[in-house]
Amino acid sequence: MSDVRVYLLDTGTLVIDGYHLYWNAGPGGEVRFPCYGVLIDHPEGRFLFDTGYDLEHVNKVLPFEKPQQAAEQTIPGQLKLLGLGPDDITHVINSHYHFDHVGGNKYCTKATTIAHRKELEQSHNCQPFERLGYSDLSFDEIGPRYELIDGDTELAKGITLIETPGHTAGHMSLLVALGHRRPMLFTGDAAYTKRSIDATIISGFHLDPTASVQSLRRLSSVAEEHDAEIFYSHDAEAFAGWQVAPSYYQ
Repeated sequence: MSDVRVYLLDTGTLVIDGYHLYWNAGPGGEVRFPCYGVLIDHPEGRFLFDTGYDLEHVNKVLPFEKPQQAAEQTIPGQLKLLGLGPDDITHVINSHYHFDHVGGNKYCTKATTIAHRKELEQSHNCQPFERLGYSDLSFDEIGPRYELIDGDTELAKGITLIETPGHTAGHMSLLVALGHRRPMLFTGDAAYTKRSIDATIISGFHLDPTASVQSLRRLSSVAEEHDAEIFYSHDAEAFAGWQVAPSYYQ
């Protein structure tokens, strides 16, 4: 679809240990990784997939992740680069509701929020070991208009959510078809990095490790089936080679 544009919104960086990045594989030690959102400017609306983290929240609750986020790297700051504001977003979708993917939802008060039924429920009734992941529930405090989904879902022509559970109960990845290049497959945290998929190594944060491995393999199959380029969630090396807003893919 030649009239679709995809923007990668740089929302700053965080730090985790290498053994959390690669469960039982490492190496250990601090790894600084990128966080980003995806804006799809489409004839049927402006779709925002993931919104990064909220700096104040991370400094208060998870300061050990050493956040680095400039004002320009908030969702309002990134949209401003495009001549847009949060009120211009028609739909917000999150791969899952961990804090580093939902921090900017609260700005998009006029958008419809597309939520996986299991993910929304789990975020409010999570296991004890998931509490830090689901520590920022500000996305729910703005009183969003939810549309609940289950399974793979086509949101608009060429925009498809793919169910990839394991990291969380209702995790979703995103496939976007474009007119002038290969499709783009955004893994969310089903695959933190290229190594995650190439070596089948899941992250240390997961609800169901077996489902996480199955989702890694499914992403590989989807990429092969659609000849899609894979965009990992937290791969610093890959991110350095991508175009970020105000540049775009079409």
